[in-house]
Amino acid sequence: MEHKNQAEELEQEELQEMVEEAQNEGDTSKEEATELSPEEKLLQENQDLKIQVSDLKDKYLRLHAEFDNSRKRNVKEKLELMKTAARDTMSVLLPVLDDFDRAKKSAEGKFSEGIQLVYNKLHNVLEQKGLKAMETEGVAFDPELHEALTEIPAPSDDLKGKIVDTIERGYYLNDVIIRHAKVVVGK
Repeated sequence: MEHKNQAEELEQEELQEMVEEAQNEGDTSKEEATELSPEEKLLQENQDLKIQVSDLKDKYLRLHAEFDNSRKRNVKEKLELMKTAARDTMSVLLPVLDDFDRAKKSAEGKFSEGIQLVYNKLHNVLEQKGLKAMETEGVAFDPELHEALTEIPAPSDDLKGKIVDTIERGYYLNDVIIRHAKVVVGK
């Protein structure tokens, strides 16, 4: 019985569609029968042209905005690429600076004047390019900036939770951390 009801419903839907198609054909013939006057045709054409102009203006504005956004995005990507390239170069040079610092500490006053000049020149050039060393001695430990390698008993109460010694200096490049400082923290 269910199948018979479904079949009847399908037939009724098909009949309804046929009736609607016939009515639509009749409507188009009525439109053809009632022709528009020349003034009405011009008004209709004018209205259609205004709609087209409005659509084209909208498309133009969207295209212009998309182009402007693309241009800005390209400039931003180029700046990021330049910063990244400098970051890679600076990261490679940091061990050289570390070696200079260690040699300077071990020589303690015996550092030759020529080597001191080379060190100062290298250090100044890197600073001009945006490299800046982190200050760590006696500063409160911050896990965002520092990497604690170990904790030792603080020599005094005011050094508890603060950095007691710096194993490896941390550096910023244009105010972005490129290497975290490796430190010893007092507890």
